Amino acid sequence: MDLILCHTTADFDALGAAVGLTRLLPGSKIVLTGGAHPPVRDFLALHRDEYQLIERRSVNPKKIRSLTVVDTQYRDRLGKAAEWLDLPHIKEIIVYDHHLAQHGDIPATKLHIAAVGATTTLIVEQLQKQQISLSTAQATAMALGIHVDTGSLLYDHTTPRDALALAWLMQQGASLSVVAEYVEPGLSPQLQQLLSEALDDLQYLCIRGYTLAWVTLVTDGYVPGLSSLASQLMELTEIDALLLANKYAAGEGELRFTVIGRSRISEVNLHQIFQPLGGGGHSQATSLNLRGVNCREILNQLLEGLKAQIPYPPTARDLMSSPVRTIRPDTTIEEAQRILLRYGHSGLSVVDTQGKLLGIISRRDLDIALHHGFSHAPVKGYMTINVKTITPNTTLPEIESLMVTYDIGRLPVLENGQLVGIVTRTDVLRELHQQNDGEKGRSGERGTEGEDDLEIPTLGELRDRLNPKLWELLTKASAQAKQRGWHLYLVGGAVRDLLLAKEASGSLLIKDIDLVVDGFHKAADVGAGVELAKALQQIYPAARLDIHGAFQTAALLWHKDPELNSLWVDIATARTEFYPYPAANPEVEASSIRQDLYRRDFTINALALRLTPPRAGKLLDFFGGLLDLQAKQIRVLHANSFIEDPTRIYRGVRFAVRFGFKIESQTEEYIRYAINSGVYDRTTKENHKTPALQTRLKTELKHILEAPYWQAALQLLGDLGALQCIHPSLKKLDAELLRRLRLLERCLHKFDLEETLLNHWQMRLEVIIAHLASQYRAKVAKNLQLQEDSIERLEKLAQVQAKVRDALPTCQLPSQVVKLLRSYDLPTLILVALHSSRPIRKQIWHYLTIWADIQPILNGNDLKKLGYKPGPQYRQMLDDLLAATLDGKICDRTSAEEFLNINYEI
Repeated sequence: MDLILCHTTADFDALGAAVGLTRLLPGSKIVLTGGAHPPVRDFLALHRDEYQLIERRSVNPKKIRSLTVVDTQYRDRLGKAAEWLDLPHIKEIIVYDHHLAQHGDIPATKLHIAAVGATTTLIVEQLQKQQISLSTAQATAMALGIHVDTGSLLYDHTTPRDALALAWLMQQGASLSVVAEYVEPGLSPQLQQLLSEALDDLQYLCIRGYTLAWVTLVTDGYVPGLSSLASQLMELTEIDALLLANKYAAGEGELRFTVIGRSRISEVNLHQIFQPLGGGGHSQATSLNLRGVNCREILNQLLEGLKAQIPYPPTARDLMSSPVRTIRPDTTIEEAQRILLRYGHSGLSVVDTQGKLLGIISRRDLDIALHHGFSHAPVKGYMTINVKTITPNTTLPEIESLMVTYDIGRLPVLENGQLVGIVTRTDVLRELHQQNDGEKGRSGERGTEGEDDLEIPTLGELRDRLNPKLWELLTKASAQAKQRGWHLYLVGGAVRDLLLAKEASGSLLIKDIDLVVDGFHKAADVGAGVELAKALQQIYPAARLDIHGAFQTAALLWHKDPELNSLWVDIATARTEFYPYPAANPEVEASSIRQDLYRRDFTINALALRLTPPRAGKLLDFFGGLLDLQAKQIRVLHANSFIEDPTRIYRGVRFAVRFGFKIESQTEEYIRYAINSGVYDRTTKENHKTPALQTRLKTELKHILEAPYWQAALQLLGDLGALQCIHPSLKKLDAELLRRLRLLERCLHKFDLEETLLNHWQMRLEVIIAHLASQYRAKVAKNLQLQEDSIERLEKLAQVQAKVRDALPTCQLPSQVVKLLRSYDLPTLILVALHSSRPIRKQIWHYLTIWADIQPILNGNDLKKLGYKPGPQYRQMLDDLLAATLDGKICDRTSAEEFLNINYEI
């Protein structure tokens, strides 16, 4: 029996996908695992006989052959039917879903997951590919699935694939009249009349560049469908937020009051505004129903709450880079040029000894001076003196106007006469670009055909994705930073994972979190991260505080905490870094959040989420990380990134395999260039310490080799030639090494399934190192700073292998084999077996699986009871008993005692 499982409270998309699968899997049956949405229930009341539906209670689990799950990746959404997933005789479990970035717990043998508007679309594409036709009833159910899950192709997550699938279903005879009956209809005559009244009475308010509107409609009774009216008003008036109120009498003249809220402003959370009054919903759409209240007061309260959440426009404080790289007026042209190259700036501010701004010198000014041979002249002779400046509170429109009017590329930010930051033309363009992207996301505009936009979630949506206790921690950290006049950012992988976790499950508990303090216009020196960490430890005394590194970064660590589990929170001040030579540890110094992000490895890890107000929840994406997440690609930030730090190659591969991304073509070229350039060999010979080829490389290898996707990651590293970072002779992942790794997995599965005896990742690494010529093994193991036993094992492997190879064929009895092999530990024997011929390997396997577990029939206590005097001879007696047992000379206690009587005297 082949079953198709819809999740509990099935919607039309789950039903439509399941109906289509009955055509792909002839003879299969659909099981609604636990109820359905009311419209689905009503639809099935009339059309159930058209589909292959059976009840869960009528299924005999013993007869289930395969399971196909639609529209979910989680077993808890299958109700009691989830028990079937664990049946040992199930041959295949297939999952179809359209929710990306989820790590479901269904043990699927096949996954069909894509970023489309409806799961049904995936089934349609399979039907088209196999040229399978549908009946009208089947096409109608599937069309309902796409219509409802995409809002009739109007929701933001809709893709061109959904539209093409829907068109094909219409060709198959989908009944539009039936679809219209179960999809939200247009405005009724009553709502059309109310729409006209609302347009006449709508009141407007423009605040901080956004337009708010509100209206109260008085009717004789309850009016269904007001949410459709609110949506229509938003479209017709292009307002940013709306409060639509309806006052009416019900029952015995009881006054009732309904308010519907809608918003396009990402920073506004209507749910927070409506909830104190008993309302509820989402951040952008919510409602409330009250009775016997002062309608005017309620509407004013909601309006004030809405106005309070309207975001302020960006100011120079939000845009500027800080601290500013400055030079003195007597700095030479040559030195100024060197500073520009080091920091990647296009200009430098010139200040006096008191920090007062004197002028600005641009790259063009320096180039001209150098061209004319004035490299040793002071910059004061070439700098611009009449400089336009702004304050931290200057707004974005004012900054934009100054730059356009005076054709200025950078504006110094002064506060109380002191230089606290600088805003460049790039900062302004980037901010405007991000605002435009946000508007596109809200209006439903899409990118290139075939691509799906990765929507930027609101702060409320991000909060809903995280474990509540973790969000509480971030909130408290933000409050501590705000008290000190700092900005606090969540950066790197945590932001990436939040963006990829599209479902607002409230359960995402990220184990590693990076927080960065940016002082902007307030002082935040290198100790800011430590200060903030100490403040947080006062709130969370269970956390251990570690302060490490020359740059004074701090970490808070929780171990098996009942609420936060095992959590690592790194806190640092925004910084930039430089590599004195390839593969070295970087040198760091204080900088801005932009520079801090610029020093990171890949664009998808160079994202930051601001936690402190104003504009809390603002996403910083200076390098196109969102686009790369959307394109599912790994793109490096700098051309020389892999030359400076080869571990980035391993991280890039790890991310690519973990997320199912591809390495962007230019990035792959940079990887191959770095590997083939020979720079790693040269730097190892020239420098005693190369951490990126030693401890940090081992750390990356550990991350890869202990992950479930380690084989795919190793294969990709081999294809890139990146295994040469371990040793130059390891050119690729050849067939022999792959064979040994596969044999190792058999050994680990057989002898240490629960990973209690061996470190599996380390054994995999030892097999890789053992693949090298014997003279390199110990050196590589020491270079990677493996444990002493690993180094010794690899160093002696060739010697042990030769000894076993020569001696084992001469062993005629099992006892001789045991005597030879028991002097070696399990890891050594596994390595020897992997490097030996099949006959040798077979004997080692037989020893490990059978003979090694055989014990002497008698023990020391037995010998004592039999009258043998305790002493060194016990060891020999027990060894002889074991050998006789192994060789079949004795088989029970009686024969063992007889053996002792013959060979030993009491």
